[in-house]
Amino acid sequence: MLPCCVEPSVPTTASTTPLTTGPDELWMEEALRSAQRALEAGEVPVGAVVVCGDRIVGRGWNRNITDSDPAAHAEIIALRAAGAALGNHRLTECELFATIEPCAMCAGALVHARIKRLVYGAADPKAGAVHSVMQVLNHSQLNHTVEVRNGVLAGRCAELLQTFFKSRR
Repeated sequence: MLPCCVEPSVPTTASTTPLTTGPDELWMEEALRSAQRALEAGEVPVGAVVVCGDRIVGRGWNRNITDSDPAAHAEIIALRAAGAALGNHRLTECELFATIEPCAMCAGALVHARIKRLVYGAADPKAGAVHSVMQVLNHSQLNHTVEVRNGVLAGRCAELLQTFFKSRR
């Protein structure tokens, strides 16, 4: 999760657009729609969706300012919605799609929720807690591992954030 004062990195690959669109890209499009809602509310444009089977069971976007809540990150809100929808705090058969690499708080929440799989777009070189700064997920001392795929629609995810931060300067 990206704090309000951090910019995401842009992927260095020549092309971030896949030749075919798979389910990960389709769900990431939904996360991008959620990020757009954050942008429209004046929040840092980060979005997340929780998918179980073939349906979205939780959706979230940054609401830190709106809710006066430092923990109101997109991933946390999506996890809360999914838990309520499924009637369980354990989301063992679910996947979370986030537009940016989760922070330590959100990565910890993924472990506690027992999320099966995380898919994220842009890396966060200043606060990412999956690969970039620290590795909260899949730490050898934790009792849960999460399958991770990164870089899905990374260019679009990073561009949305970079545009937001440029407009604030």
